[in-house]
Amino acid sequence: MEEWHLINSMEDVPSSPGVGLDEAVGISLYAMIWIVLIEFLLAMTPGGSSVLIYLHIVLGIAIMGIAFYNFSGIRNTRVPGRVKRIAQASFNISVMVTVLGFLLFFGVGKVWLIPLINVSVYGLVLFFHVISAFAIITQAAAIAIAHDMWEDREFAEETEPGAVPPMPMPQKGAH
Repeated sequence: MEEWHLINSMEDVPSSPGVGLDEAVGISLYAMIWIVLIEFLLAMTPGGSSVLIYLHIVLGIAIMGIAFYNFSGIRNTRVPGRVKRIAQASFNISVMVTVLGFLLFFGVGKVWLIPLINVSVYGLVLFFHVISAFAIITQAAAIAIAHDMWEDREFAEETEPGAVPPMPMPQKGAH
């Protein structure tokens, strides 16, 4: 049977497992969340000036690049496979959202109506573009949090049901 012991000081806390993420990738994991949020705010801005549309396109392409950068960074660590699969799915969805965005930009399907649901093909593409963007922001948050928990070995110890332990003190010289 495995023996559990209390951690008496931060010296007893093990360092990050395996190869740690480059700090730039760690920052990029959280930057992705904020950039996608800014994208949502741009898309919801009334008026839709051409400047906002082109800014939305540029940020959308940047999000796809950041998603690839994050996936590449996560893939090169010992983080659990589920986190790697979520990062890969997030990148794949960002590619799909970019393709759908270009279809929307060029107005593909505006005049084609789907009779059964009485929605244009354009409207359906827009629906999937927005739903997939929501998936990207939720997955970006999941990846960043899961990586932090893995890096800080928060999964190494169980907690008692009903108890919420205090946040551990950061190590001196860490990160």
